[in-house]
Amino acid sequence: MKLLKLAITFFLVLVELNPWAESATSTLENFIQCVSINSDFSVLPLSNILFFAPNTSLYTSVLQSSAQNLRYLTPQLPKPQFIFTPLHDSHVQAAVICSKQLKLYLRVRSGGHDYEGLSYVSQIETPFFLLDLANLRTVEVDIKNKAAWIQAGATIGEVYYRIYQKSRVHGYPAGLCTTLGVGGHITGGAYGSMMRKFGLGADNVVDAKIVDAKGRLLDRKAMGEDLFWAIRGGGGASFGIILWWKIELVQVPAKVTVFTVSKTLEQGATKLLHRWQQVVDKLNEDLFIRVIIQSVNKGKNTTQKTISTSYQALFLGDTNRLLDVMRKSFPELGLTRKDCVEMSWIESVVYISGTYPSGTPPEILLQGKTTSKVYFKAKSDFVTDPIPETTLEGVWKRFLEEDTPLTIWTPYGGMMSRIPETQIAFPHRKGVIFMIQYLTAWFDGSPKSSAKHVKWIQRLYDYMGPYVSRFPREAYVNYRDLDLGVNTNNCSSFIEAISWGTRYFKCNNFYRLVRVKTDVDPENFFRHEQSIPPLFPPTPEDEYSSNNISEGTCENM
Repeated sequence: MKLLKLAITFFLVLVELNPWAESATSTLENFIQCVSINSDFSVLPLSNILFFAPNTSLYTSVLQSSAQNLRYLTPQLPKPQFIFTPLHDSHVQAAVICSKQLKLYLRVRSGGHDYEGLSYVSQIETPFFLLDLANLRTVEVDIKNKAAWIQAGATIGEVYYRIYQKSRVHGYPAGLCTTLGVGGHITGGAYGSMMRKFGLGADNVVDAKIVDAKGRLLDRKAMGEDLFWAIRGGGGASFGIILWWKIELVQVPAKVTVFTVSKTLEQGATKLLHRWQQVVDKLNEDLFIRVIIQSVNKGKNTTQKTISTSYQALFLGDTNRLLDVMRKSFPELGLTRKDCVEMSWIESVVYISGTYPSGTPPEILLQGKTTSKVYFKAKSDFVTDPIPETTLEGVWKRFLEEDTPLTIWTPYGGMMSRIPETQIAFPHRKGVIFMIQYLTAWFDGSPKSSAKHVKWIQRLYDYMGPYVSRFPREAYVNYRDLDLGVNTNNCSSFIEAISWGTRYFKCNNFYRLVRVKTDVDPENFFRHEQSIPPLFPPTPEDEYSSNNISEGTCENM
């Protein structure tokens, strides 16, 4: 204990030497002492897990280490007063307890891919500190029982690789971007290239460990089935801090087949994409074909632009069977044997991610952090009827007006249509043909430039309104979009939250999430710009039963 006190004293001397620290010294000192009382804090030096002073290079390096969107790293936006990177579960429990005791607001980050920066920036409540789970990245694979316990700070790429180390014929059906932190990724659903066969990552979670608003570490049995339901697809940072997921592994072939076939407007891209919409949700569920759409130069020696549609696929089988499936179901693509490449499932993870050069070994998945940082804005839609060709032509016109537009169309059907929309909090199931992600990226962070690109994507989103899901117009919670609405200041309003909550979760699921929030966090300790609100004041259960608040209210929306 004497050694710990000495370490704290030395650390605080360093803090006091920084000109920024005059107002923060007592806050940091109180936090350190509180955490040391409530957990095993015998970690030396403390400077390895606590970072302060926004103007220092070490603090900046940690803050930016996994943040992806440069829009939320600008000097104008509020920065955490300090960053705490715990090494043990008990540190996280203590951080929650001390945050409440000291009235310190916190944000929680596992991977930093939050599209609107909500995991590391607060625009509604300051000062705040950042609880970064990057050090908590253990992956314990149990092939005998086809399961794995994974810590929230691990990336999904690390999870894939650790499974591969134990078995070449097991996998997990989650994200395509391999640098996603699993803590937040799975809370939103976690879709990927095996979703049509096995469902979402969240569909394949069998247990979890979460720190609740009282600082307790709860597993599935202790938290109860309502909370366990909510954290699978209900979005991150509303109910507690996920520290562990127990996932169920799935069987994959020793060899899978991938392909990418691209078509431009001059090669009939519009008619082909219209046909893809008509068949993609009905294809063999071993086959996943997404479409990546962007503007490209017409040739090497011209700046004239056209639209490229790239059909990127994973097939859980060999080339011969894939070609047979394509001949029967989607011959219009004209797939040939030379387009197809057979590889292991783990190699397909690297291929589908689109991040690495061809032939990159799977060990790259252990790299962990994203190397791509740009300014960007994204939105999402779900499509239930094929979009007409004339509408697609309107999309192309708008794409050719923007610098770096991108849209990715992700197919549904298969297992996604068979899982009930109320089984977990993620609701987008039967009737969805595909999901759209819209994105625009830019490299000039000036307010004028940012406003221009944000306005462009908002206009595109408005244009697509009549051709996508309606009442509500659904959106994917892991593609956070603050244009849909935000909580005001530090108070989450149930009425305000309806505007975005019913889009992310549909009506019945949203109201169930509100009931769960009211039960487990009635004081709204875990909150952010789009967190699930509790009912204020907490209402007796008989007054917000599913008959009264869910079914009755949803019928009128």
